[in-house]
Amino acid sequence: MLNSQLNQFAKNPQVNLYPEELKEEIELWNEKIYHAVNNGVYRCGFAQTQEAYNKCCDELFTALDEIDKNLENKRYLCGEQLTLADVRLFTTLFRFDIVYYGLFKCNRRRIQDYANLGAYLRDLYQLRGVAQTCDLESVKQDYYGNLFPLNPGGIIPSGPDISNLLEPHCREKVGNG
Repeated sequence: MLNSQLNQFAKNPQVNLYPEELKEEIELWNEKIYHAVNNGVYRCGFAQTQEAYNKCCDELFTALDEIDKNLENKRYLCGEQLTLADVRLFTTLFRFDIVYYGLFKCNRRRIQDYANLGAYLRDLYQLRGVAQTCDLESVKQDYYGNLFPLNPGGIIPSGPDISNLLEPHCREKVGNG
């Protein structure tokens, strides 16, 4: 919709996050990412039984493992072009180590501990203009300050330090070998 109906208002009208030739692959990733990752972290955090938590947690980390493996030979989820699937995944990845890892009990592994996902997150974060949209303090305030059932004391942690997101990612070399 952004390209087909709102492109005349775009600052970068040449950017197309949903190219025709990648639509099928983007939709496959979008479905997996929404269910297992974007919604998966919430299903873990708000699980009411150990069985439900275990199931959600397994699905989440199976999906993250699959994504990490896919990124081994591709800079972005669908190849060499940033797509809507990458944007969908980024929003959760940015919050993962900050919020979901601890508060939502998604603590098998941090994103920064994955060889490819960690570098991929740094790559996306370092794209022009992206870091300016990522307000760490707001994220912590919104989650830790407003989710009483998960954090009854309303205590907002002092960390983590996200300066690692500015470290070199070397993703521009992936898939171009």
